[in-house]
Amino acid sequence: MPASDPPKKRVRVMVVDDSALVREMLTGILSADPDIDVVGTAPDPIVARDKIKTLAPDVITLDVEMPRMSGIEFLERLMRLRPMPVVMISTLTQEGADTTLRALELGAVDYVAKPTQRLSESFADLKEAICSKVKMAAGARVRAMPATRHAPAPASIAGDAPAERIAGHLDAIAIGASTGGVEALGEVLAAIPAGAPGILVVQHMPGNFTGRFAARLDASLPLKVVEAGDGAEILPGHVYIGPGGRHLALARSDGKLVCRVGDGPPESGHVPSVDHLFRSMAALGARAVGVILTGMGRDGAAGLKAMRDAGALTIAQDAATSVVYGMPRVAAESGAAALVLPLTRIAQAMLAASVGARNEGDGT
Repeated sequence: MPASDPPKKRVRVMVVDDSALVREMLTGILSADPDIDVVGTAPDPIVARDKIKTLAPDVITLDVEMPRMSGIEFLERLMRLRPMPVVMISTLTQEGADTTLRALELGAVDYVAKPTQRLSESFADLKEAICSKVKMAAGARVRAMPATRHAPAPASIAGDAPAERIAGHLDAIAIGASTGGVEALGEVLAAIPAGAPGILVVQHMPGNFTGRFAARLDASLPLKVVEAGDGAEILPGHVYIGPGGRHLALARSDGKLVCRVGDGPPESGHVPSVDHLFRSMAALGARAVGVILTGMGRDGAAGLKAMRDAGALTIAQDAATSVVYGMPRVAAESGAAALVLPLTRIAQAMLAASVGARNEGDGT
């Protein structure tokens, strides 16, 4: 008799929320999934801290606003002392967007938009998304957060080319990311000097998040970061974040490179779509670089292949440094990525391309 496959390990989840009703609803939704066990609940981070030690959950869902300690304060301590996958439960208000982005910067894997009314009906509509994100989080790679974070110095430029000359060797750079991308993008962009070519970014997130995301990056980087507007000229030292719910592409207008922002159906399951952006970048040939960072799914691989076939340098983040090795894995395995690099080496490779110091290979 052939040996049977070992039983699939169920994901052990703990729900942390100050609302008894929300705890009950989340417990019911998660427990109904055959691959998930809810091993405990907690009404606040203090109780959660003690239960984590004894229950050892694989994932926790964490509310933002709670008594005795905020979810953000608890997350920061947790990621420093006992890093583990966390899915935030937060509202999709502007204030909620800022808080959620802070949580993602601190290392939360993902978030679920908490409904503010008709809780029972609204949570039922979110059942598939909640279970999917919790199961995905269980396989995510999380890193311990240092007690003090220092922004990386801008990457050195191949040949020591001065920053003001960098943009002359490339027309534009495109970056795509999804789950884990908020933290990864911040790290890559922090290593880019102000004279770099214009950078177009698609990060999967809702429309009322992307403007706040751009503002947070702009406040912390030497680059100028804005939410992309239709027709905006692509300038050196600028980063253009694709608006949530709309596609971002590169186009030419009156001899200039501009952002093209418009409506359209989902591509590779997303709006904005990384594939949509990368396909437009292929028109630049060797004067472009395409980068796929951490994320779930396969968005971006086909577009990155089009860029590589057109002569562009193409890069995928490696498995060891990706929170979720989905999008970059597909890009690597399909031959779309010329280089597969750890997160800390991606900025250097982008800048090396800008002065012509490109190398083919797997980068490892």
